[in-house]
Amino acid sequence: MLLLLNSVAHLLVDALCAATVLSRVNIPENSLNLIFLYNTAAFSTQCLVGLVTDRVPAKLALIAGASMLAVAAGFALPFPPLLRVLVIGLGNSAFHVAGGSLTLEQSQDRAADLGAFVAPGAVGLSIGTLFPQTGVPFALLLTLCAFAVVPVSVRTPVDIGSRSPSRNAPPIAIPTLLTTAVAVRAAGGSVVAFPWKRGAAFTLALTLCVFAGKFVGGFLCDRIGVRKTALLSIPVACLLTAFCSAWAAPSLAGQFALNLTMPITLWLLYRAMPDAPGFAFGLTASALWPGSLAGRLIRLTGPAQRGYVGICFLFGLFAILFSNQILTAGRKRT
Repeated sequence: MLLLLNSVAHLLVDALCAATVLSRVNIPENSLNLIFLYNTAAFSTQCLVGLVTDRVPAKLALIAGASMLAVAAGFALPFPPLLRVLVIGLGNSAFHVAGGSLTLEQSQDRAADLGAFVAPGAVGLSIGTLFPQTGVPFALLLTLCAFAVVPVSVRTPVDIGSRSPSRNAPPIAIPTLLTTAVAVRAAGGSVVAFPWKRGAAFTLALTLCVFAGKFVGGFLCDRIGVRKTALLSIPVACLLTAFCSAWAAPSLAGQFALNLTMPITLWLLYRAMPDAPGFAFGLTASALWPGSLAGRLIRLTGPAQRGYVGICFLFGLFAILFSNQILTAGRKRT
């Protein structure tokens, strides 16, 4: 029940943040700067928030509920634009870390729970972007979720910080490698333009593929393992993204394949740092935003672009396979 509540809240938080930015922050000359500030507050602060939440694991549900209320207040109250984007951005950041930590701690070593939690965010972001006028019902529903998360969490067994990291797993090398891979892979995916992505229909189709990839990726990881899932998904995603971006069908398949590995990366980070779920979750988001931004600023076409995408994606594949091998070997020796 807690996982379902947090997953629904994730959709609502991202939807309401997008709707707030598009409907309440309406100063044309400053809008780009405010959107940049929002993304920085929402993503790049998550590792710092994680450091705080890991010190108060018993308060995760309270933090999650308070962050939902902050996002709802950022939409509803008459804040000036700068304060509004800071409130919803930091509220978004705190919710992701707290909700992600609760998901990790109750997952019982399943990657599927992570996929179920992270996947709805893509849907929420698209709905809020396409239909920003629907912010009021989002705010009301999110407020209900905020008051429900504490009593629901009390009834849900959550195993907080009971595991210890493998003695043979490098404490810094694996998180550094995986976090770098997230940034590099985001840069590789963002450098490619999709000319077919026009109108609400194609945007929603892309959103559904991203959602399905994240959702299925966790279950696939639990079923066939990290290694097979990564080998099946990343090379396919690389080829379809690098060579078929001009066509909708293969591009959509490529985005589905790419997002299969998203919950796997989170799960591996948590395995490397089981006593720091908030920091583990926050690291990926903190790396995702600058990586995506770098990809949008890079101007490559033709063979150079395809080569760049290939290098980025294959580095991500190496990071996953190497980290999984080290962590698996460490578990066998303990």
